[in-house]
Amino acid sequence: MLEKATLRILEKALAHLGSGFEMLPDSVQACDIDKIEDVIMQVAGRMQDNYPYFHPYYAGQMLKPPHPIARAAYMLSLWINPNNHALDGGRASSQLEKEAVAEIAGLFGWESFLGHLTGGGTMANMEALWIAGLLKPGMTVVASEQAHYTHNRVSEVLGLSFRSVPCDDRARMDVEALKRMLDEGDVGTVVATIGTTGTGSVDPLWEIIELKKDYEFRLHADAAYGGYFILVDNLSPETREAYNCLKEVDSIVIDPHKHGLQPYGCGCILYSDPGVGQYYKHDSPYTYFTSSELHLGEISLECSRAGASAVALWATQKLLPLVRGGEFAQGLSKSREAALALYEKVASDVRFRTLIPPELDILVWAPDGESASRISQRAEDLFKAAAADNLHLATFKYPSSLLENTWPDVRFDQPTVTCLRSCLMKPEHYDWIDNIWEILDRVAGKSVLSSG
Repeated sequence: MLEKATLRILEKALAHLGSGFEMLPDSVQACDIDKIEDVIMQVAGRMQDNYPYFHPYYAGQMLKPPHPIARAAYMLSLWINPNNHALDGGRASSQLEKEAVAEIAGLFGWESFLGHLTGGGTMANMEALWIAGLLKPGMTVVASEQAHYTHNRVSEVLGLSFRSVPCDDRARMDVEALKRMLDEGDVGTVVATIGTTGTGSVDPLWEIIELKKDYEFRLHADAAYGGYFILVDNLSPETREAYNCLKEVDSIVIDPHKHGLQPYGCGCILYSDPGVGQYYKHDSPYTYFTSSELHLGEISLECSRAGASAVALWATQKLLPLVRGGEFAQGLSKSREAALALYEKVASDVRFRTLIPPELDILVWAPDGESASRISQRAEDLFKAAAADNLHLATFKYPSSLLENTWPDVRFDQPTVTCLRSCLMKPEHYDWIDNIWEILDRVAGKSVLSSG
């Protein structure tokens, strides 16, 4: 069940790594192997108290297992434990980070850029909004109501004004509502979400870019979840149009620890203008002294950062290059096909209601019902029944206001509707859709849906 073949490779790689330091006298880190084994076995027992995130029957939250090469490379680097703040602490891993980040920037057609890895999407978005606030001082940041809550929270941390833009029936930013905000004259930064964490919806980026012709604002793309889908060949034409515009934004966030097959935490911030590096630049009397080359800490708000993340990412991209038609891209395409396949099954079954067709690989749907409260209760019941049958979904409170046109026959007696949500992130999900549907069909046939 749990992949172990790479342990043999890791042991061989450790011997090769160690051979590079044979000129040093022996110095072995003292440890009590028997006690370590005892504690590690306790850890293994405690870690059983988890959902099976690695298995296709886990189709709930955004949890995608790292690729075996990422695990092995990450563990290998820990025997060195590099720190990618300064070249002194992570010489090799800093170079690997620069190469890996350059390949990610290439996804969006950027050859000249500034970028680095972060501890995750929250930190990456914080850096983007920090720069935006410096370039647009005193002006407001806006993002859609379905954007990640990070933007509101980070704006508060940075002392920036923040407003939410209403969404359309497809959970995308309403561009007309955005235009009305822009007319007020105080918007300095617009955040376009390229794959919301709720529904996977992609904001209409081409329309937002058109607005830049008449309004001066900074455009940041939060592609933490959906950025890698620029590689796939089965997006809808409208969604593809949004991805084709990404090269025109000012900054992009993408999370390798989501669809990039990396362990948590590994985010990435990219700027189209390398000149923003002037806002990061600082001098340290003890850190930056061994090289005139750029230290990654000079372009990062974070100080110490795990070099292991860069090593794992570089190794993964070496094995699975970020190219259209490649093995990595094909895996993403299968995830999207899985979402489309499950959508078709749900949409054709009278026991369920659909919301919107999936744009990426996230599907949100609900049991049938005459009211928002009844649908919500049935969703909770179905969620629990599926889990009891080893199928793990997620729930999502969807605004009733976005469903009034989609479900005109429903009585909306509460402000939100609890729906079921699946992130079909694993390529294996496509091959397991029939198994997943078999469980859904079985639990839906129980009293949780037939009760009054």
